[in-house]
This record gives sequence, structure tokens and C-alpha cells, in this order.
Amino acid sequence: MKALRFHAAKDLRVEDIDAVPVPGPGQVAIKNRFVGICGTDLHEYAYGPIFVPTEPHPFTGASGAQVLGHEFGGTVTAVGAGVTHVQVGDRVSVQPLIMPRSGDYYADRGLFHLSEELALAGLSWISGGMAEEALLNDYNVVKIPDGMSDEEAALVEPTAVAVYACDRGGVAAGQSVLVTGAGPIGILTLLAAKAFGATKLFVSDLNDTRLELARQIIPELVTLNPKRDDIGAAIRAATEGGAGCDVALECVGNEKALQSCLDAVRKQGVIVQVGLHPGNSGLNWHNVTFKDVDVRGSWAYPTHIWPRVIDLIATGKIPSLSVVTKKITLDEAVTEGFDALLDPAGTQLKILIDLS
Repeated sequence: MKALRFHAAKDLRVEDIDAVPVPGPGQVAIKNRFVGICGTDLHEYAYGPIFVPTEPHPFTGASGAQVLGHEFGGTVTAVGAGVTHVQVGDRVSVQPLIMPRSGDYYADRGLFHLSEELALAGLSWISGGMAEEALLNDYNVVKIPDGMSDEEAALVEPTAVAVYACDRGGVAAGQSVLVTGAGPIGILTLLAAKAFGATKLFVSDLNDTRLELARQIIPELVTLNPKRDDIGAAIRAATEGGAGCDVALECVGNEKALQSCLDAVRKQGVIVQVGLHPGNSGLNWHNVTFKDVDVRGSWAYPTHIWPRVIDLIATGKIPSLSVVTKKITLDEAVTEGFDALLDPAGTQLKILIDLS
């Protein structure tokens, strides 16, 4: 079958590889339909290997050339013994986290996403979404409703990141929310905050093209550019009592963006770190204490969140398709996908690869 595999930084190859094996007990094979290019995939392409293992993964044993893609869905083509929740022909969304299901401190508590031996389909597993087929565990596939599109099935994963970030922030009806970063995760987080009932939405980004795309998706959104706007002052001026926003979600992994969150959030507000920082980042801890704020991390998502996120998308509460700006073929993935998303002009948000 045809697949896009990571070999090294700036070395992605579309090549023919073996078809997936017949599913064993508790496994499912699917024909992939759409897969999104994630920021994690971009980082692997630009600077990797980062999450792609150079030695056999301690849980899955995966190493070497890796099929990328962890935002995907498809149609079940075969199931192994003991699989009962899906059958051949079902359309599914893939929850890509792979880990021990017991005998692990976090797994025993249902916190599978926190496992020390965590692996991901599309980064450290036999299969990924950027191939014609994938082999997965039964817990990795969730049936989608008939009214949900194949494109939306591939958007459940990034939307789950956004929903969990809002969960971590305790976003509630009537609140004001700042998101730093107008990329796909940032905009999906704003859409999730809106679905949660937030009534004042702010986004900051250095790229005016991205800010305009964000306004097209959420017309009531207040857009700010730190090159010309004082983020904290602007948000205090627009919030009740000049106090600042209730929740600030940092979706870039940038030190200055995190500092903007602390400046903009009200006393006893919440800051959620969603983006991955490449190293240590400075924060004014005097102000963290003085403002009595909570600073929380948000890592991936609990695996049980999948049906809830599917419902949010399928019912239109989170219109995740609005972040898709382009669809391409697998043969175009490097030049029209990865390279296009790394273009500093920032004219693209989410690009989906059509595997049909």
C-alpha cells in the first residue's frame, strides 16, 4: 500500500509498504479516508525525530521509518477476535493514544493519556493515518454517526485537544476567554470556548492573515496583534471592571504569549498551557502569586472524551470543518501540505489529506 513515512528531518517519502496484517485479538483494520497534518507532524518534518522513536518504543517496539498522521478516520475492513463495538463497514474516528491498559499507575486509574509508556498511532506505532490502511487496537476506534462527514471524523482529535483545554480552564457560560495563537488548535479552542458558553472571545497572533481567517470563522472575535497592541491593556479595557479575562489559554508554546496570558488574566483567573514549549520559559512568578492565579497544563485528552467530542461536532456545536482551508492528495503531501503549512505567510490553517 502507499504511505507517507518519516525517515529524518526534511526527509518524508511517499512509498509502497506492506499492507497491514490481519487483525489479531482486540485489533481492528481500517481503510483510511482523511488525515490532518498536525503541528506535531510539522515539528517532526522540520526538526525531528522528536516523538518518533530512534530506539524501539518501550511499549510498542516501533522505531525507524514511521508512517505519520494521528488525526484521522476511516472505514472498518476487518476485526479481530473479541471486538464487538464496531463491525466491518462502520465509519470510525481514530483515538490515536496507545498505552498499557492495566498494571500502570495511571492506566489503573483510567488516566491512560498520562501513561509513562504512551505511544501514538502515526508517531510510534505500526500504523498511521498517512497511509491507505491502518491497524489499530479496539479502543482506538469509535463509530461516528451517519450524519457526520469523513472529514469531520479526522477533526475529532484536534478538537479533543481544544475541548480538554477548556475543561482544564473551567470555561463556563458568560466568561471572557483569551487564546494566544490563531492556528488550528487556537481557533478550535475558541470554538470550544464558545460552545461552552463564553461570551467574550479574544485571540492574539503575530500573523494578520491568521487573524483575518479567525475573524471569518468567528465574526464576534476580538483580534489582537502584539506587534501593535498591548494585549493585557486591551483585554482589561474590554472586560467587566477592567479586571481582565477569566481564562487565558496559551496555544502556541511561546514564552511571550504565556507572559501575555498572565498580564491579561484577572486575579484568581486561570491560565492553561496547551502549546508545547521547546525549552524553559520565564514567567513573572511574583505576579502569579500576587494575582492569585492558577497555572495549569493540558496534555492531550482523556481517552474517554471521544464520544463527547464527536457529539459536539456532529450536532454543530463545534463547527470544526471551518478550520479546514485545503484538501490535497497523499502524493502532494510534502509540497502542498507540510511545506505550505511551514510558510511564514500563514495562509493555511488545517490541511486534510484525502486518501480516497
